[in-house]
Amino acid sequence: MTLTDQAPGTLPHPPAGAATTAGTGGLPPFLPTGRTRRSPVNTGTMVPVLDVTVPVYNEERDLEQCLRRLHAYLHGTFPHTFRITVADNASTDGTLKTAERISRELREVTVVHLEEKGRGNALRKVWLASPSPVLAYMDVDLSTDLAALGPLLAPLISGHSDLAIGTRLTRNSRVIRGPKREFISRSYNFLLHSLMGAHFSDAQCGFKAIRADIAQQLLPHTLDNAWFFDTELLVLAEKCGLRVHEVPVDWTDDPDSSVDIVQTAVADLRGMARLSKDLVSGRIPVPELRAALARGPVPAMSRGQEQSQGGSLFGQLVRFGAIGVVSTLAYLLIFLMCRGVMDPQLANFLALLVTAVANTAANRRFTFGIQGSGYAARHHFEGLLVFGIGLALTSGALALVHSATTPERWVEILTVTAANLAATAVKFLLFRLWVFRHRRMTAPAAVGTPAGAGLSRPDPSHATPADGNAVPSQADAADMDESITRLPSTETAD
Repeated sequence: MTLTDQAPGTLPHPPAGAATTAGTGGLPPFLPTGRTRRSPVNTGTMVPVLDVTVPVYNEERDLEQCLRRLHAYLHGTFPHTFRITVADNASTDGTLKTAERISRELREVTVVHLEEKGRGNALRKVWLASPSPVLAYMDVDLSTDLAALGPLLAPLISGHSDLAIGTRLTRNSRVIRGPKREFISRSYNFLLHSLMGAHFSDAQCGFKAIRADIAQQLLPHTLDNAWFFDTELLVLAEKCGLRVHEVPVDWTDDPDSSVDIVQTAVADLRGMARLSKDLVSGRIPVPELRAALARGPVPAMSRGQEQSQGGSLFGQLVRFGAIGVVSTLAYLLIFLMCRGVMDPQLANFLALLVTAVANTAANRRFTFGIQGSGYAARHHFEGLLVFGIGLALTSGALALVHSATTPERWVEILTVTAANLAATAVKFLLFRLWVFRHRRMTAPAAVGTPAGAGLSRPDPSHATPADGNAVPSQADAADMDESITRLPSTETAD
């Protein structure tokens, strides 16, 4: 049974003789970037259209109230079939027995027991096994007002978006929580924007949904089994050119939450370091995933992204500075090693050459978000020209010092370090304005998005997508059940 009913011709077949992508976790055949369409979800299938996962660990006290409230809301407002899956993560209290008792009473509730703890582990296993075309999850405390569920699911059902997340950090969100949680949450998202070039506003809100066809491609490449799973999935989705829809939510903090936010924040920082390494090493096949899944030009490939948070001048400066610190340390180490066996000018040349190549590659990938092999040779050639400017500055500084006196080794190090810092400032300007400046390409015109939203009573006031596309109005969604079955395929270029 297929997860979604793709309209004929929406996913083009590869040319005769074309090979499918190998070694990338079972990717579908290559799809031309910018031409991938998302069909509306077929709501007439025998399987539940929506599968809402509720991960739980020792939640015996709150579970029954949560499940009854969620079931009643979906039964009264969601116009399609649904299922609620309780993912018990090795609970040691009566959580599992409570869930099984309720599942015998409410036929839409099912229970999955896992021997390992961790929200990421639970969601990965349940979502990969689910036959439903739309997958969602929410925390057991239901801190998020369920009125946001309609706007969260509508763009996935209509085919407009690939993932949808609730956000507590936009101007239209209404949040009640302590200053400590607020500070940690905003600081974490600031780091994601500055260091990883993320664009989503709230990584950790426990209120998310994804199309199953997208989940099948992304989840095998995620590793985190705990709280960082959300961030890993969202970063990967953005790197692959997918559309993430954001819904401002009304959110009330649970004062009895057992989550250790400090420990979770530290684990998230470790996750960022590990994910960065995975992206650099190629463990995650981003180019292949992007070719198969991207809706259009990946935002990171366009200089237009500099108008957004993740691609801002400040974000680029932060990433460029971090790479510059590592490059400078590597330069000094190589200079000192070479200086013991050769004259300072040759040692300076070799140290600059080695670090310049690595620096260009790192800035290309992280500072300016350029992936793939396109323009790679040109970027490195222009990077070597920039290297020549740095060589001239440092060599000139060394020559000036040696012409005045016979300097000690520490004077040489201070001289080349100061000259290297000056060259770094020049390098950033040249990288930004010349080497990695976007070469505009002719893009196909976007085709209008269908108005049907996929829900009977969405509330537009709850949804302000990050990409600027409005959630369909109540009038557009009035005949939702009929419109979903007759909506044409959607082709969108970001």
